[in-house]
Amino acid sequence: MKNSTLLILSSCLFIFLILTLRELAAAPITFNTALPVARDEKVVRIQTKLMLSTDDLSGADRDLTVWTIPLVIAYGVTEKLALFGILPVLDKEIMITSATGRLTRGESGIGDFTAMARYTAWKIDAPGKTIRLAPFVALKMPTGEDRAEDSLGILPQPLQLGSGAWDYSLGMVVTRQTLAREIDLSISYTLRTKANEFEFGDEVRIDTSYQHRVWPCELSSGVPGFVYAVLESNLIWQDNNRSRGIVDNNSGGITWFFAPGIQYVTKRTVLELVVQVPVVQDLNGVSLKNDFISTVSFRMNF
Repeated sequence: MKNSTLLILSSCLFIFLILTLRELAAAPITFNTALPVARDEKVVRIQTKLMLSTDDLSGADRDLTVWTIPLVIAYGVTEKLALFGILPVLDKEIMITSATGRLTRGESGIGDFTAMARYTAWKIDAPGKTIRLAPFVALKMPTGEDRAEDSLGILPQPLQLGSGAWDYSLGMVVTRQTLAREIDLSISYTLRTKANEFEFGDEVRIDTSYQHRVWPCELSSGVPGFVYAVLESNLIWQDNNRSRGIVDNNSGGITWFFAPGIQYVTKRTVLELVVQVPVVQDLNGVSLKNDFISTVSFRMNF
């Protein structure tokens, strides 16, 4: 990223957390709603995501590249209540073929901050296994730049670092965990609001994750860590965007990502890798289609 101050602050945070870590467990990679957080426990997850979108039917030969570094911090207030804060750093760049040649537009910096609360409403614990059900609510705040300009004028709203709007999410997550495997299911609805005469479409997500311990096959003492094979699914429906009250027929639709991944879990750290590949993209009009999203993740509890 273009901000060296962020790199320095991240390094200082990393050193501090290494000195205060606790034991970790497997968890979903592509969504945060099922992250395990015990009472008085803090969880920090730092991810690097690359999204590439080049499948363009509009004739403009659009190539969109988005780098995202979301910092997730969670705290267990009680055994049932966990609070989350998510702050992304973004780098967005699009290349477009116009009448005057190939153009590049984009912006880098801090995005919109999201605060989330999750409450475990029901659970069943037994030796070596547990089932939990937890509703959650989230509020996205307009902390990112939403009126950035370049030499051509104000950037289109999807290229802005923030939406300028307050968005609200409501959902439910169910987790079933044993010593060898874990299944998570998260369902959520996000209500978008309007800012700068623009409104992104509302969104419904159904996220699932299956984590299976592949090494060691049998639990024993002296093992330095655990390897989990991960298989996740992200089904996303988004309504049309609206600009000045007019529906954008080249926005919104249904996308389903199939996401294989791997986790290496030790007592101090979790390293994660996943690649989201779209198997269904039923998008409206000439919406730009996604090629893939790759994520490298590092997680710590303390």
